[in-house]
Amino acid sequence: MRHKQIVTFYMPEQVDARNGEDLYTRSPNKPALLLAKLKEEGLMPCFNVQEFVPFDKEEFYIAHTEEYVDAFFAGVTPLATTNCLTWSENLVNSVRYTNASLYHAIKYAVEHPEALTFSPTSGFHHAKPERGSGFCTFSGQVIASVKLYRELGVSGAYLDLDHHFGNSIEDSRSFVPDLDKAIPAYANVNLRGTNDGYLADLYRNLVLLKEKILAKEIHYVVWCHGADSHVYDDLGGSVNTEYWLLAAEIFYKWVLEVEEELGYHLPVAMSLFGGYRTNAYDSVLSLHTADLVLSANILLGHTMAYEPQVEVSPFIKRDPLLTAIAAGETLMGYVD
Repeated sequence: MRHKQIVTFYMPEQVDARNGEDLYTRSPNKPALLLAKLKEEGLMPCFNVQEFVPFDKEEFYIAHTEEYVDAFFAGVTPLATTNCLTWSENLVNSVRYTNASLYHAIKYAVEHPEALTFSPTSGFHHAKPERGSGFCTFSGQVIASVKLYRELGVSGAYLDLDHHFGNSIEDSRSFVPDLDKAIPAYANVNLRGTNDGYLADLYRNLVLLKEKILAKEIHYVVWCHGADSHVYDDLGGSVNTEYWLLAAEIFYKWVLEVEEELGYHLPVAMSLFGGYRTNAYDSVLSLHTADLVLSANILLGHTMAYEPQVEVSPFIKRDPLLTAIAAGETLMGYVD
């Protein structure tokens, strides 16, 4: 049986609250907002919060050019602001912690597979070797997985259910020589389709991953359930609430199935990734909370009751496509 608490790698230093005040995204402040939400809902006893060592500047060279890393740390434009965020020394310090949080969560899961781990982070999967992009400064997945491959010889898979394609891994393959071994080409999973079609794509990828895990080619999985895949998200539109929750339920039950065949625990780490609501950000936090509750109930044996409160987007009636998805329809051929 797994440990009853979710081992969570969070430190206040990973938050850049000021970046969320005047920008479209609140992701730099989301870790603190989510933990406050968990506390408000009385769920914090389920989480074992751990401190960790932040990254040094040199560790970002694993996935990025020295020119870009040095420019970002020194605040030299235009490179320092290619992530679309407001540069500050506080932001520089925060990314040292967010990227390290993901690495430590995965490493702990690999070394302690009986533990379910959580990195309350985002802002990774659009960064490129030579620049940031789309609110993402550094390629956290690339850095974490390449470090772990070099240190422990393990390979991992990312189930990236953020609504937007996680290009940082693919864009880094020619830059990082051993990335193909750390994260094989099939192991950067991004889903397509809507509602039933979306879940069907998830099933297909889980079948393949199960084969690779049983063949000892994949040693850990990272679940990145972005809230922006929800139809009411300002930048989303793949699934409604029912299907968003079903995706999480399918994944966590799949973990149990894989473990039954393995005969031991599969190392699993969780992260947050996207979620954008200018009118009702608590909806983003509520979805993430619901996912975490499902993980605790299914994998850790808890029986917590939680229903996410997702406010209807004011823009939904203007878009027939999104209206259909919200109603539960599966639109054939739909790709984000």
